Amino acid sequence: MGEQLKKPVCATCDAHYADEENDVLRRIVLATKGMTDEEGEARLFFRSTTEMLEEFSYLDSNTQKQVVIDNPLKIMKMCEPIKPVRPDKCPPIIEHSDETLRQICYETAHKIYGPKLPEMVENRLETELNSIISNGYSVMYIIAQKLVDKSNEDGYLVGSRGSVGSSFAATMAHITEVNPLPPHYVCPNCYYTDFDSEEVKSYSGMAGYDMPSKNCPHCGTVLNRLGFDIPFETFLGFDGDKEPDIDLNFSGEYQARAHAYTGAIFGEENTYKAGTIGTLAEKTAYGMIKKFYEERGEKKRTAELNRLVAGITGIRRTTGQHPGGIVVLPHGEDINTFTPVQHPANDTESPIITTHFDYHKIDHNLLKLDILGHDDPTMIRKLQDLTGLDPVKDIPLDSPEVMSLFQSTEALGISPADIQGVELGCLGIPEFGTQFAMQMVQDTKPKYLSDLIRISGLSHGTDVYLNNAQDLILSGVTTLREAICCRDDIMVYLMHMGLEPGESFNIMEATRKHKPLKDEWCEHMLEHGVPQWYIDACKKIKYMFPKAHAAAYVMMAYRVAYCKVFYPKEYYTAYYTVRADGFDFDKMCFGVEKLRFHIKEYSAREKLSATDQLCLRDMKICEEMYARGIQFAPLDIYKAKAKDFQITEKGEIMPSFSCIAGLGEAVAQGLEEGAKYGKYLSKDDFIQRTHCPKAFADKFHELGLLGDIPLSNQMSLFDL
Repeated sequence: MGEQLKKPVCATCDAHYADEENDVLRRIVLATKGMTDEEGEARLFFRSTTEMLEEFSYLDSNTQKQVVIDNPLKIMKMCEPIKPVRPDKCPPIIEHSDETLRQICYETAHKIYGPKLPEMVENRLETELNSIISNGYSVMYIIAQKLVDKSNEDGYLVGSRGSVGSSFAATMAHITEVNPLPPHYVCPNCYYTDFDSEEVKSYSGMAGYDMPSKNCPHCGTVLNRLGFDIPFETFLGFDGDKEPDIDLNFSGEYQARAHAYTGAIFGEENTYKAGTIGTLAEKTAYGMIKKFYEERGEKKRTAELNRLVAGITGIRRTTGQHPGGIVVLPHGEDINTFTPVQHPANDTESPIITTHFDYHKIDHNLLKLDILGHDDPTMIRKLQDLTGLDPVKDIPLDSPEVMSLFQSTEALGISPADIQGVELGCLGIPEFGTQFAMQMVQDTKPKYLSDLIRISGLSHGTDVYLNNAQDLILSGVTTLREAICCRDDIMVYLMHMGLEPGESFNIMEATRKHKPLKDEWCEHMLEHGVPQWYIDACKKIKYMFPKAHAAAYVMMAYRVAYCKVFYPKEYYTAYYTVRADGFDFDKMCFGVEKLRFHIKEYSAREKLSATDQLCLRDMKICEEMYARGIQFAPLDIYKAKAKDFQITEKGEIMPSFSCIAGLGEAVAQGLEEGAKYGKYLSKDDFIQRTHCPKAFADKFHELGLLGDIPLSNQMSLFDL
């Protein structure tokens, strides 16, 4: 037929795997899809030229050579050289982004520091802007600025992640609230500043909020205290040419709106969800292989099973989407020149379209925005609604009562004996409420906001605290302030000791990436008075948290802690609504004695599941609430909300429907909707209007939540 149509005929081996001995791996994978051995018995390995010639030995030698060798080479020479993945970088374009970024940054700087900017402010801002603009990164800042400003306008604070808070330009562009300059005073009235006094310099490496409150020596106004002392190099690189990676934490309630706003900025046709590829895990692979041979009555040695597991671990299993990644296509470009697109997991009913390639494979081509959902901004918004406080303007970051939570429970008005011996007031505070974090707090005894940032850095690092800083602090070799806690601490400290900025940066980068320190670096450190224990600590570290990330998280946590001290009812209401994933109505809402019974029972277990651990955590927070004299209100089926807890007129906290164990979100929503149409005539009416499953209706009846509602709509003659 090929000769008749004058088309070259080519032999192909239809290769599905490289080596012949891997045939069994394909049969194992096909078996999980329900295919029999007979259906998967084709040997589809990658054959050599000799093997291909053998496969087509039934042809005469000339034809055999033609289809196996000559024709494939002929077609190959007809093809132009191509690159299957484009090599060029194609960021989106926003007109005048360079000028806009510079204008926004300077407007903000002048609002804070006055018409004539202090030398340190202007130099830092100009250095960063020149690097950002000359490398073509201004559009990334403008996109982030638009998203953050929109969220703030809509009433939701945005938290920054990663090192973006190291950039003063990002602070001035409203992208992050972390000010990375060294601690300093600035007057909001006459713009007096103090960066250089001996007192201010003594707070190097700390936070502006750690400094004592002062009045302006010129006009008497209370001075603002700013700065977290973070070098910009950790974000932009030592030469300022590192591509910025701006990650933002939006409220989980607002995330979908933020995603939609990117479509409004660039056009829906130019934004795609970042695709991910789900691969086969080692344990799953082992289970598949064991089942394959068990079904065939065969036994394999452990070594052979391990070989087979290694052969299929990591193969593609399904596709999905990044929880917050949005890939932006520039106007005028075709997405298919970068990546195919698809519905996640090939679900054609899904309205979502993702990149077919894993986004890591195309991040050198297209911009990916990380618009992540997080509980902290949601918690802040809930507290704002309940208290009426502006979280930025009305909550100070230097409250002695809040800092006392990290030393005792006194500010809560309770004693450790009231809450199972817990000696701190940190329960339920983001970053500091776990047993590990509270032990760290007790070990390090924080006194300042910067101490909390250090603890956050220690808790998120690998081999930074355990087997390292913990031993040094407890043995008295160093203090929390002098220990290595965040990656930026290294560069700031080494420059303070007199090392060159470039060398300080390189040592920091090598330490955080767990790379060996050069002998010459160690010699220079010792020559400049850096103690040996500091060098040894650097060598142990495997991963370090960026200080800007820790600072942003701690500022959010501090605001939550402020409300816990001064607005307890509002705090617990917000916590149960937003963070209490382990809340159980039956265990927690019927008095402290029943609650303590369950706490004791859970604590006595040798091992707790992840769900039980969350439940125990939330039970301890409920016990703390009871100890502070706050009670739960009876759940009113006409007033309760699907998800939100509420403060009643009596000052009690009414649980939500969704905190009843096993009751899903859809049922809870149905219960809230059903109550809008007046009193229920009967239990049958309750089920019909709310679409509540009968089993839950029976449970409501047993708990007394249905009150005196009759069981049925039917009436007896004796009721007339």
